[in-house]
Amino acid sequence: MPDITITLTDTQLKGLEYAALSPQDWAENAVTERARIANDEIIQMYTNRALDEGVQIPSTRELIVADAFTRGWAKTAAQVQAELEAQETP
Repeated sequence: MPDITITLTDTQLKGLEYAALSPQDWAENAVTERARIANDEIIQMYTNRALDEGVQIPSTRELIVADAFTRGWAKTAAQVQAELEAQETP
């Protein structure tokens, strides 16, 4: 399982301690909730497209997300950015 590590200044940590009971818990919740929302968006997009194209839908959320990327129906933000930059280059 991947780890994401961030470094805060002492001042940033104090600000987060002011705003949250546990900065670690707050950060973990923020990241996991955003990932959940993104996965829900991918699953909705995938389900609609699979139904439109007659593709069998995998049996778990994890398999749906993985297949969406395998098929190229979902792309990372970095992939989308690179494609946009390539279109802008004459």
